[in-house]
Amino acid sequence: MAKKNTYNSVAVRATAADKVFNICVTIFMVLLLIILIVPIWSTIALSFRPPAYIGSYLEGMFLVPWKWSAGAYKALLGNQGFLNSFWNSIKIMSMGVVTALFLTIPMAYALSVKGVPGKKWITIFIMIPYVFNVGVVPTYLLISRLGLTNHLPSVFMPVALSTYNMIIMRQFFEGIPNDLRESAFIDGCNDIQIMFKIILPLSKAIIMTIGLYYAVAFWNDYMRSLLYLQKSALKPLPLLLRDILIGTSMNDNLEANAFGTAPIEAIKAASVFISAIPMIIAYPFIQKYFTKGTLAGSVKG
Repeated sequence: MAKKNTYNSVAVRATAADKVFNICVTIFMVLLLIILIVPIWSTIALSFRPPAYIGSYLEGMFLVPWKWSAGAYKALLGNQGFLNSFWNSIKIMSMGVVTALFLTIPMAYALSVKGVPGKKWITIFIMIPYVFNVGVVPTYLLISRLGLTNHLPSVFMPVALSTYNMIIMRQFFEGIPNDLRESAFIDGCNDIQIMFKIILPLSKAIIMTIGLYYAVAFWNDYMRSLLYLQKSALKPLPLLLRDILIGTSMNDNLEANAFGTAPIEAIKAASVFISAIPMIIAYPFIQKYFTKGTLAGSVKG
């Protein structure tokens, strides 16, 4: 009869140094959490500040909810200029992500395939503008001569193909077993069929991750919008936020008249909070792909 192997379980006791370390880490994380939460909470509380509020900035952070006022949000959502800018940002982000992925995915796949003629030189050619930035003036002259000024594509077209994102995606594609490609070739598939039927279904994590990178970049883009979009009807949300945030220093009555009787400070806070809502909504749906896509794309499998 076989004997059962028994093992004595030994409990590892935390030393005094371990306890001190755990306490220090806990305190640090709590302080870090406070540092992150306080600005967010102060922005939310400020955005609900009533017009007749009298008190200090610190007292305003502790207003009870039944004293809050949604006047700033009503003023923003009822302002056609704000809604138009919000819609312009949605269009820039949507068209930008689609265009960027349309360019990044084929480039990354082509450079991940072994034996591609001139692969080394193509990689060097792509890395040159990544290392040496051409600058604002040449880019502006190019966009102007192409006739893209005062068109929304001028915001995302110059950066539609990010070298950094392409390299991460290429590393992910290189981590996919080459046996799958060879089996598909034997079955009669070409490179395009392999990319759409085999590679892309296995690459949801990296596609969602890179898509999130592009979406955040296009949503927050400010400089290119300022350079290439002069028409007020094409103004995206970052430019409108800039006008709101510095409006009181330029003209004390400009933004107050544009958004009704809501306090200008509440208007500023509400505009900042509303501008972050799309990313807040999108991130939980992409979070499950984010870590997997980033790690798998950064380290070759």
